[in-house]
Amino acid sequence: MSQLKKKLFEKIEEWRPRTTRLLKDYGDVKLGDVTISQAIGGMRGVKCLTTDISYLDPFEGIRFRGLTIPETLAKLPKVPGSEMPYVEGFFFLLLTGDIPTDEEVNEVAEEFNNRKKVPAYVFNILRAMPADSHPMTMLSAAIVAMQKESVFVEKYNEGINKMDYWDPTYEDALNLLARLPEVGAFIYRLKYKGGEIIAPDPKLDMGGNFAHMMGIGKPYDDLSRLYFILHSDHESGNVSAHAGHLVSSALSDIYYSISAMVNGLAGPLHGLANQEVLRWLQEVYEKKGGKIPTEEEMKEFVWETLNSGQVIPGFGHAVLRKTDPRYMAQREFCLQHLPNDPLFKYVDLLYKVVPPILVEQGKAKNPWPNVDAQSGVIQWYYGLTEYDYYTVLFGIGRALGVCANIIWDRALGYPIERPKSLTTAMLEEIAGIK
Repeated sequence: MSQLKKKLFEKIEEWRPRTTRLLKDYGDVKLGDVTISQAIGGMRGVKCLTTDISYLDPFEGIRFRGLTIPETLAKLPKVPGSEMPYVEGFFFLLLTGDIPTDEEVNEVAEEFNNRKKVPAYVFNILRAMPADSHPMTMLSAAIVAMQKESVFVEKYNEGINKMDYWDPTYEDALNLLARLPEVGAFIYRLKYKGGEIIAPDPKLDMGGNFAHMMGIGKPYDDLSRLYFILHSDHESGNVSAHAGHLVSSALSDIYYSISAMVNGLAGPLHGLANQEVLRWLQEVYEKKGGKIPTEEEMKEFVWETLNSGQVIPGFGHAVLRKTDPRYMAQREFCLQHLPNDPLFKYVDLLYKVVPPILVEQGKAKNPWPNVDAQSGVIQWYYGLTEYDYYTVLFGIGRALGVCANIIWDRALGYPIERPKSLTTAMLEEIAGIK
């Protein structure tokens, strides 16, 4: 070990007890309107962001412009011949707060089609990346590579009035959102399908075109629409949304901001939960020898798991106090399209037995399944067996909400984010530690 690294390790070992003591014994001490535990603990629960795009209702789940997920799916115009709404119409709702008419949806879908041509250099960059590059690395690189296309940068350099910043930001957002499905599908086909690329179909909507370019037949088009809508936004405080908002607050353009959003989403504490749940389910399935257990057998297994100090992944949520409506929307899709899939049967059993057990155990404030408890299982059923790719799907959807938020941030003139920091010694002084 080098002298520098050795010295650093010694400092870390000395410092850790100070932080631990502050959290354990002085966490409730106030620093103005927040506490020491909130300052050290990731700003959990600090109300200091504003968004009108979505709100996480503890009892109704995520609301998009005031509408619950069931209301959103019911009210938005459906793609002809499909059960799910246009993603383009959903973006209209996020931006305006209004349910679009059929005419307005068709106009937005046509505008997306007119903007969706991806520059050839983006594909060249992706082809030049190492074959073992993570798909999220590829997605982030593709997005930031298109920064040279930014309309906002061009207008800003020309001296545009700050009250009009939202206009070129809107242009950048629509250009990027229209291109993301092809970029995402290209990454998948390049990395996992031997480079056999499927060209986009100009006649299809965003969700339908994505399924087409992925090479997966119906009803995967409806699943794509549902997946993008459900993962689009979750207030502003989650890492991906906040990262996009933070970078954008410096007047960085959409490409920089959404690339940052993707980078935050790639972390294992954020966007990787669905694949971790799926991996756990498959391990359980193998332990059971591929047999579908009875409810009593599953209850015994859950108790054994909990009593051994392990957790049941996919259950619990920091805010929600009911089953995540995103989970329920996916559950309804599964009951209709893959009711006999063995892994879904496991998910279904866990949905029935885990919440009462967690309530009886008394440790979980919210014992209900969240969105990640099921989303990976559906992708696996339709042939997407590459875990690492799942977060790319999440990223395409999340870009819808973050882009809508950034456009409104610019429209309302929100300033650069710049919270104030304190040293550990200052916290100790405020806490009264000698």
